[in-house]
Amino acid sequence: MSQLRTDRLVLRAWQESDLDPWAAMNADPEVRRYFPEVLTREESEASVARFRADLERRGWGWWAVEVVATGEFIGFAGLDPVEEDMPFTGVEAGWRLARPAWGHGYATEAALAVVEFGFGDLGLTEILAVTTATNLRSQAVMRRIGMTYDPADDFDDLAVPDGPLRRNVVYRLQAGDRPRSES
Repeated sequence: MSQLRTDRLVLRAWQESDLDPWAAMNADPEVRRYFPEVLTREESEASVARFRADLERRGWGWWAVEVVATGEFIGFAGLDPVEEDMPFTGVEAGWRLARPAWGHGYATEAALAVVEFGFGDLGLTEILAVTTATNLRSQAVMRRIGMTYDPADDFDDLAVPDGPLRRNVVYRLQAGDRPRSES
């Protein structure tokens, strides 16, 4: 199974010690602001089981994100095939961090590592990112990593109740347009 490293982060396999902070993150209404609801502990446990299985099977997926200097678990980032009920296909990049990790550039750093892995190791030609139209912070990360937005790709997620979270935007990054790491 692969592990990704940046100057400040390691994206790694999930550990038992990640479950409590992961469940706390998913129970935080502010972290889950752009999702229909917070998750129960059982739902968080089930998601970790899925993430572990995908990492074992494919060697990539949703990694736990840890700060190298402290060993602190701060969230997740990774790649996953787009779900079948979406109006497009491809591989999606994503990230979610605990509130104390916000504002330090960690999401951008993890996202850059993820797209470099997707293009370099997996040979992908395109990587997508999807969020609600109202999630401007996540869209800012998408722009910082070089993704572009086309309003023609906007869609309503019919699995989400009618309201401000239903409208979604799609950002795209082509392999030839990816930012290059300087190392």
